Amino acid sequence: MTAMTITERPEPSTTAGERESLEGWLDYHRATLALKCEGLDDAQLRKAALAPSELTLLGLVRHLAEVERWWFAMVLEGLELPDLYSTAEDRDGDFHVTEEHTFADAEATWQAEIDRAREIAAKHGLDDLAVRRSRLGEEFNLRWIYTHMIEEYARHNGHADLLREQIDGVTGE
Repeated sequence: MTAMTITERPEPSTTAGERESLEGWLDYHRATLALKCEGLDDAQLRKAALAPSELTLLGLVRHLAEVERWWFAMVLEGLELPDLYSTAEDRDGDFHVTEEHTFADAEATWQAEIDRAREIAAKHGLDDLAVRRSRLGEEFNLRWIYTHMIEEYARHNGHADLLREQIDGVTGE
């Protein structure tokens, strides 16, 4: 097996305060997903390499764009925005990729949502409560959202590890 070629990825500080640590780990996991996609063409990024699962690296990028939008723009800030890829008819539309879907488009959307998430989060303290609540009426503060986002990326980066290894044998961090 080959080690993954790694472009620069921000290592989280080992002595940071709480907010810097949360933001550092989230950025680390965002960069990890980008690395898992690095060097692959659109056909490889659309490949469902772990049958019977339909999961693809491109689908993961699209999904994480949706997740960034949901938690930061729609939940924390309370913006009324449409889903990026999902529809009432296809709630998992972010994962359902076709030949027309390109990494360039998905990556641009994902990066735009990350930029918006950073901008929104910068206006809030860790204890600030989100505008939206859960279906059960639970409140979320920014600290919880950061922690959840780190978990979301870490889980999906595990999926990305397996997909990448099946696609071209590349393994790595």
